[in-house]
Amino acid sequence: MDISFSLVEIIGATLVLFSVIDIFGSIPIILDLRDKVGHIQSEKATIVSLIIMLLFLFVGEQILVLIGIDVSSFAIAGAFIIFLFAIEMILGIRLYRDVAPDTASIVPIAFPLIAGAGTLTTLLAIKAEYRTENIIVGIVLNLLLVYVTLKKTSSIEKVLGRNGLNVVRKIFGIILLAISIKLFKSNIGL
Repeated sequence: MDISFSLVEIIGATLVLFSVIDIFGSIPIILDLRDKVGHIQSEKATIVSLIIMLLFLFVGEQILVLIGIDVSSFAIAGAFIIFLFAIEMILGIRLYRDVAPDTASIVPIAFPLIAGAGTLTTLLAIKAEYRTENIIVGIVLNLLLVYVTLKKTSSIEKVLGRNGLNVVRKIFGIILLAISIKLFKSNIGL
């Protein structure tokens, strides 16, 4: 097994995953969850996200093939989910309502917020472009940032304030909307 770390690939994988995970754009969602459940289990959310992402990196395509779904169909489904998240962020509405969770760690933070369909689809896409070891480093770097962000949401809220967070949420909503459209277009052949 030939392991070859490349700074260019690590930076590339890290930046692509950073834009899809969009932890800073998720801060308002995280704050809302914290208000509802009282506590966010940062360590658990980060570890579960790491496990999901690594599993999908290594066996995701085989799982999709096993259940008869091609990567493009999965990517298009991910694009729709990201699109709906973006609409919620931009318009300040709720399209999806679920029973309030007792804790906010695995659902909805680890999945689908951090390691959701967009992230998992992106992992499959960048696997064709970057070496696996460089993608793993990119995943770890992103999850370190996710962990720190989850731990410091109160501090970030104090610095930005609710209005600042709403502006950030709308800006990242537009970015997510653009990512969803790009993901959709690239997988339907436009």
